[in-house]
Amino acid sequence: MIKLVRIDHRLIHGQVALTWTNAISADCILVANDEILNDPIQKTTLKLAAPHNVKVVIKSIQDSIDAINSGKTDKYKLFVVTKTISDAKRLANGVEQIKSVNIGSVKETSGSSALTHTIFVTEEERAELKGMVSEGIEVFAQQVPTDKAIDLKKSL
Repeated sequence: MIKLVRIDHRLIHGQVALTWTNAISADCILVANDEILNDPIQKTTLKLAAPHNVKVVIKSIQDSIDAINSGKTDKYKLFVVTKTISDAKRLANGVEQIKSVNIGSVKETSGSSALTHTIFVTEEERAELKGMVSEGIEVFAQQVPTDKAIDLKKSL
């Protein structure tokens, strides 16, 4: 069962590994990203960053979609983390049970503008977020569980 889908360019780090995992009682973190699969050092680093009692699985976006839809992940309290807005949109398009997406951090890049102090989006990313919202997916900003969730619908 999916407990949370989060966009965070840092993937697994302190907030994700400890704060969010504990808050949602996750027992498995699924990192859904195509690039990470080809980087053995980053894969190892991500696995080491997670609590020892939390399983870490790293899959491509399509393999993540297939695994979730097949029911293989149903036995887990699943915390899905994507690196980019595009990754999250592809995942949400392929997995009907995704009803909300948390955005933690999207780094500033050339041509991006601030939605919040930790979320910077390009026009293409803004369009992807609008697309998710128009498909009925709640998109919200929340750095840590104790922060108030901010619905980004009006900011897009």
